[in-house]
Amino acid sequence: MTTIRQAWRNEWLRAFVFALGLLLVLHLFVLRFVSVQSTSMFSTLRPGDLLLVQRWARWTGLDRGDVVVFRDPLKDRSRMSARPLLVKRVAAGPGDVLELRMGRLIVNGRPVPDPDGVTHSYLLRVRQGAQVRAVLSRLGLPAELVRGDGPSVEVPMNAKLAELAAADPEVVSVTPMRLAQGARSHLFPFSPRYPWNGDDYGPLTIPAKGDTLHINVDNLPLYDRLMSVYEGHRIGAERDQLTLDDAPLDTYVVQQDYYFVLGDSRHFSADSRYWGFLPADHVVGRGGPVQLEP
Repeated sequence: MTTIRQAWRNEWLRAFVFALGLLLVLHLFVLRFVSVQSTSMFSTLRPGDLLLVQRWARWTGLDRGDVVVFRDPLKDRSRMSARPLLVKRVAAGPGDVLELRMGRLIVNGRPVPDPDGVTHSYLLRVRQGAQVRAVLSRLGLPAELVRGDGPSVEVPMNAKLAELAAADPEVVSVTPMRLAQGARSHLFPFSPRYPWNGDDYGPLTIPAKGDTLHINVDNLPLYDRLMSVYEGHRIGAERDQLTLDDAPLDTYVVQQDYYFVLGDSRHFSADSRYWGFLPADHVVGRGGPVQLEP
């Protein structure tokens, strides 16, 4: 004990411990840095970009259009702190009604303009014998996002990138891909009762804390994961009656807020269209890119 007291009289040691404690508090409650690993936010964010994450957004809430960093909702077998971090954009928040029509986002009945970096699928054709990857490198397009092989490949672009690509001497043509058509069984809520696809989706109301949901067989696919995985209840059925924790299930009061998130690379992102609502308690914070001087 005497040795510890003597050591604590050292001003450098006290300063170091104080600084370490301050950094820990900042990391847990105020700010942290996250490196972007995926291409789902191309071209707003690219792999290797550094995000400054505002952690207080966990308590103050998120706004539509925010870039959000969160824990992977599908990794529910792992403890929260061990789950991978994902980055998407908030398309709709608690209580909003979201739709996608012909690939365009509509919230509460109003079209939402795409942020500058949003990309969609384009068909890029290069000259016979041209090196596709070399063309992509010149255009700043990530090779890992390319679909297809040969002189014609599917890539994420917007009008600005397409104009840049068309000016490349090795490029023959750049044209937007046809929008998705027909129902997709691999999209949330994974039910033929909701014949949606990635470009025509919804309308879907995003649950808010305190909302009363009227549960039936038709809409159960929308809320079963919310009730069972995210909010810890047990869903069952007895004859023709749904049950929640062995009690009859007709209505359910939502216990926390939820969000619907999309990747800016709309046709190359596994987002809420594929796994559903983002629970508020999975949110790490609001992200903003860090501009590093060359």
